[in-house]
Amino acid sequence: MISTRVRALFIDRDGIVNHDSGYTSRVEDFKFIEGIFDLCRAAKKMGYLRIVVTNQAGIGRGYYSEQNFLALTAWMSGQFEAESAPITEVFFCPDHPENGIGAYKKDSFDRKPNPGMLLRAAQKHRISLQDSIMIGDKVSDMQAAKRAGVGIRCHYLSHAQAAEEMPSSATHQIHSLREGIPLLREPPRIGRGRLD
Repeated sequence: MISTRVRALFIDRDGIVNHDSGYTSRVEDFKFIEGIFDLCRAAKKMGYLRIVVTNQAGIGRGYYSEQNFLALTAWMSGQFEAESAPITEVFFCPDHPENGIGAYKKDSFDRKPNPGMLLRAAQKHRISLQDSIMIGDKVSDMQAAKRAGVGIRCHYLSHAQAAEEMPSSATHQIHSLREGIPLLREPPRIGRGRLD
């Protein structure tokens, strides 16, 4: 029987799709990071699903509502569509174990560094996690991807940030999102490396 599993490019939102200004919830505060559309266009061309996995504790903390988040997500998705780099789906976790309010105060399996969002996406879309890629700017992104079994885990560190060691849970580190495009062409199960 021929496998119907596909590969995915998993991306964090704040810090990868847009500059992380702290609990971004309004269109006027949403600034795309250079290279994100190029990266997603390349992923689409090479047959990768494009999936955003994002912690959104601002909802749980009461800073903005799920409706606010969903409205911003619809606008964001429209921008990707206009750039011929459509997002397949956005998974988000609004919970926080200490600072969540009401039902949002819980230690969710979906909240990175837990792997829940990636595992749910893989089940829904029949994704081969070992053959997929995660790009994120936080250690928790890399840890979630490693726990989910994602084969290529790429830590993004902008040139504006101080140099940091590559997290042990990452397989690569890049300084621009366009540097992630060659990773889409690499075979899975590769060794650790740094792209400078």
